[in-house]
Amino acid sequence: MKVKISHLIGSTLPKYQTADSAGFDISPSVDSVIAPESIAIIPTGLIIEAPPGYFLMISARSSLSVKKGLMLANGIGIIDRDFAGPNDEIKLLLYNFTQQPVEIKSSERLAQGIFVPFATAEWEEVGQIRPIDRGGIGHSGGYIKE
Repeated sequence: MKVKISHLIGSTLPKYQTADSAGFDISPSVDSVIAPESIAIIPTGLIIEAPPGYFLMISARSSLSVKKGLMLANGIGIIDRDFAGPNDEIKLLLYNFTQQPVEIKSSERLAQGIFVPFATAEWEEVGQIRPIDRGGIGHSGGYIKE
């Protein structure tokens, strides 16, 4: 699949680490220090236009929390196809959950991007969908005691 990408000065083109990698690694475009128990917006220098019928999902690399004490503050990022204008740089929202400042370098692989296909729903309003309730959170696994 061909994907349009623009990268700003100081950024690194994303790279798949192996031939079978589902996600490509994303690095920050600048060195930064994230204060303890705070969120920082980290630029990547990347503008990526997902192909038609896809969005770009940004997720943390599995080592981010263990090695750096960081996590994506929003869990995952969803980059819509139309977020690809000249100022639509992809940025990482990183939360430092440690008691110490965390230093990150522009060469570090912090997140990964995955192209995910999607469908757009057409809503059909109805009064009731099903006549029987399934129950609450964890109901089918017996976790909720009522």
